[in-house]
Amino acid sequence: MQLSDRLKKIANYVPKNTIVGDIGTDHGYIPVYLISKSIAKKVIATDISQNSLNKIINYVNSTNHMDNIENIEIRLGDGLEPIRPFEVDTVIIAGMGGLLIRDILDKDKTKRDSITYFILQPNIASRELREYLYENNFEIIDESLVKEDGKFYEIIYAKKGKSYVTKDIYYEVGEKLIHNKDPLLKEFIHDKIKRLKNIIIELEDKNTNKAKERYEKLNKEILELKEVLKEIESY
Repeated sequence: MQLSDRLKKIANYVPKNTIVGDIGTDHGYIPVYLISKSIAKKVIATDISQNSLNKIINYVNSTNHMDNIENIEIRLGDGLEPIRPFEVDTVIIAGMGGLLIRDILDKDKTKRDSITYFILQPNIASRELREYLYENNFEIIDESLVKEDGKFYEIIYAKKGKSYVTKDIYYEVGEKLIHNKDPLLKEFIHDKIKRLKNIIIELEDKNTNKAKERYEKLNKEILELKEVLKEIESY
């Protein structure tokens, strides 16, 4: 089977022979891939929507040529609710907002803390998700970027541990992306700067204190992003 670039990169972070919880699995492409490629020993695929679960069931049944299809278990439920403590050692939460991912992790800390590896792919609010991870004893092991249909996706690979941020901009642009010199990083940063400049243009005609504060904050962020570009070029 063929995964999209985004899903393939997520799957590539899964440690060999682990038991995986795929939270909000949607069509179930990743669970089938992980089992068919003998990457994971077992995958528990969950979703809050019965309609989505029906998609998963249909897709899994369409792959009945797989000898080990019984190693995919499908469960209905919200967030980590369908998973029991210590039942999985790796969790995937992808394709949703960073605030929702944060809330899923924070809602059941006992289950969260029983999991070793976390593969997280926020569609938006990656900064807020990184802040949560650093403030709640997570260590970001690696990060990578994917671009699909003109949109950038950030993939965060983390585990329980302790790490610190030395620059505020590393919440906005993952430090691992910089150290790894991710091939998409320059384009990603230029895209961020362009978006911020567009917001600044909209703020220029507004004279409220809130607008002025926002204007100054965005200009400061643009300068920090330009410093990151210099940092990349110095490596």
